[in-house]
Amino acid sequence: MCRALRRQLQRGILIPVLIERDVKIPLAFRRIQAADLKDWVGKLPHLGFDNLLKAVAGILGRPVQPGQKTNEVRDREPEKENISIEEPEKIAKQDNSIGMKFTRIPAGEFNMGSEESDDEKPVHKVKIKNPFYLGSYPVTQREWKEVMNDNPSYFKGDNLPVEQVSWDDVQKFIKKLNEKESTGKYRLPSEAEWEYACRAGTTTRYSFGDDESKLGDYAWYDENSHTKTHPVGQKKPNSWGLYDMHGNVWEWVRDKWHNSYDGAPTDGSAWEGDGAGRVFRGGGWNHYARDCPSAIRARRDPRYRFNYLGFRLLKEQ
Repeated sequence: MCRALRRQLQRGILIPVLIERDVKIPLAFRRIQAADLKDWVGKLPHLGFDNLLKAVAGILGRPVQPGQKTNEVRDREPEKENISIEEPEKIAKQDNSIGMKFTRIPAGEFNMGSEESDDEKPVHKVKIKNPFYLGSYPVTQREWKEVMNDNPSYFKGDNLPVEQVSWDDVQKFIKKLNEKESTGKYRLPSEAEWEYACRAGTTTRYSFGDDESKLGDYAWYDENSHTKTHPVGQKKPNSWGLYDMHGNVWEWVRDKWHNSYDGAPTDGSAWEGDGAGRVFRGGGWNHYARDCPSAIRARRDPRYRFNYLGFRLLKEQ
């Protein structure tokens, strides 16, 4: 299929045509705009012809004159709606003095964990009593430098996530940021707060559903990262407006490691105790899709640094 597709594209324009309902487009054709001709016959024949014209215009990139109201423009606008269940202007945002962006996460409850791994069991209900603000993106190298005046990252770039920072390093950053902002509201999210925000009301493997093939729309991971981090915010956010919750860099959270959720807090607070390691979440640029679900968790010594490990901050309301 892929070889035939390449030959056709070299010869000219190839437009898949949908003539029946409930048809699943083959994987090789999904990146090509399909002409929806399901209404070509019957009561609405003009819609099929209009859709064919729109498919051709979309592929040719026909320009739209300023102020021109066309069907293809109206049809493309809803793609923005895929960014969030809520309208973007209804998602409360907040910046601080160094330009860090935060998104308001509502109070609520959810089922934490999964049945896929022993360390993600048992699935248990957690109630988040108070709303909070969570970083819209992982902390970037520019933001780190604003506070710490250095850049420990292996991959360099102001808008890349900061990495090669240990859990202990992050505590120093938080202390200095709170001093800089004259507050005490910044901290790492708890494991429960992180997963609650990542899931954004979903119960599926990923924040966008169960279909692993869609991960590339939301995350930089082994198959598309080219073995490096990428600037934050380039992929789709989850429905609460949070970017890079899957992939790019793993993210430290507050909790100490426990081998399961037996006895875990149910109020969203961090789980301390006798564990030596600290937890990080979310998957990274060098990991497979199976390592990036909403419930995935891992641990390292709090002094550990590596180029796939960063963090994002929570700001208490």
